[in-house]
Amino acid sequence: MKTILMGFVCLISVFILVVVSLHSVQEAETEVKPPDLRTRKSGSDWDRFLGPTGDSKSPETSLLTSWSSAGPPVVWEKEIGTSYGAPTVSRGRLFMFDRHGDFARLTCMKSETGDELWRFEYPTDYEDLYGYNNGPRTCPVVDGNRVYIFGPEGMLHCVDVSDGQLLWRIDTAAKFHVVQNFFGVGSAPVVEGELLIVQIGGSPPGRAKNLLAARNPVRGNGSGIVAFNKWSGDVVYQVTDELASYTTPTLATIDGRRWCFAFARGGLIGFDPGTGTVDFHYPWRAKKFESVNASNPVVVGDLVFISETYGLGSALLKVRPGGYRAVWKDSERRRNKAMQLHWNTAIHHEGYLYGYSGRHSRGCELRCVELQTGKVVWSHRVDERGSLLYADGHFVSLGEFGTLTLIRPTPERLDLVSKVYLTDEHGEDRIKYPAWAAPVLSNGFLYLRGKDRLVCLDLIPRDD
Repeated sequence: MKTILMGFVCLISVFILVVVSLHSVQEAETEVKPPDLRTRKSGSDWDRFLGPTGDSKSPETSLLTSWSSAGPPVVWEKEIGTSYGAPTVSRGRLFMFDRHGDFARLTCMKSETGDELWRFEYPTDYEDLYGYNNGPRTCPVVDGNRVYIFGPEGMLHCVDVSDGQLLWRIDTAAKFHVVQNFFGVGSAPVVEGELLIVQIGGSPPGRAKNLLAARNPVRGNGSGIVAFNKWSGDVVYQVTDELASYTTPTLATIDGRRWCFAFARGGLIGFDPGTGTVDFHYPWRAKKFESVNASNPVVVGDLVFISETYGLGSALLKVRPGGYRAVWKDSERRRNKAMQLHWNTAIHHEGYLYGYSGRHSRGCELRCVELQTGKVVWSHRVDERGSLLYADGHFVSLGEFGTLTLIRPTPERLDLVSKVYLTDEHGEDRIKYPAWAAPVLSNGFLYLRGKDRLVCLDLIPRDD
């Protein structure tokens, strides 16, 4: 009787999954994308963290690669609220997620002019444990006619791109018993087919409210990574006891198979994003209590590069279904590491990795590292952490103090093409510290954000 009952329950579960899948397919077939508001049709969207391919690379070409001392032309600029996240751009709409007073706000603007189209707000009482600002840490994620936002307090919302109407929401902190991380939630979701994949990192009920109040090590409850139905917010699967980090899951296709790599708080998880089947867990976290993983994995073929800045440094793995092999890794005992990325993600170009290595501003270096060996081929001290964007044969770099540079990637040396500081008509810096959000490029417009301002620059050469 018990066997029959279990079989019946399984049949019901399968039936529910089939119904949900059919419903999702019907929604996908009937979905109408919002009107394209662009007047400049060349170029591409930047609709998720680190752009269309999730690696901070843009396919756009014919860009301005000779800057005046004042920098590229300013198209528009706007004061913004409190946050650390970058904007995203889709079909002529720019989405900015920040905080105004006691409300977290998603603002939709025309990407070419900065004119506001609509706003969506919800109340928030998030307070940072270390005194950093209390705004969002993540960027909006756009998929078709939906935009997803994940607030620092753990509120996950899905709203309509056209008008900002709420479609669904989940209090992930309450649902999965999340113990507040050092700096709140700082991992953006990713869309894979019908799924929205999110780092959650919940714990058993009754745990401490935050990490600083926890007397014992915080344990997971199997919700390290949760895949939601992107249409409804229903949980499709949840895997691992890992806790959440400040990286965003990285999607890739390797030898015809889809992969998702989540550099969680305790290490790298490789899994099948369609089913949630975990292939491996590679431990990689410094022993310091206050260490975090905040730099996204970089996938090159079947190689996955990870890096942190609190003691371990970097490692390169060769992955396969069901496992991995370490190609090289920094020695924990050695002071000199190949690369120690803090919150910026390295960019791979022609066999080399480029990124800002260093935990603090003072002593931070821009480095070029050979992918296959971990050998540092050149390193240039800049005393400023920053983020890179690759487009049209160049890196666009934004430093945390507002330094904007154009760099030609080469393993021979640091090839600096242009270096500017953007100032307004009063001589004030347009980009103020902390400029920790990565640059965004869409349809020839470069979007940069500092402490309280969003600036749009034009990288399309003018016909004089």
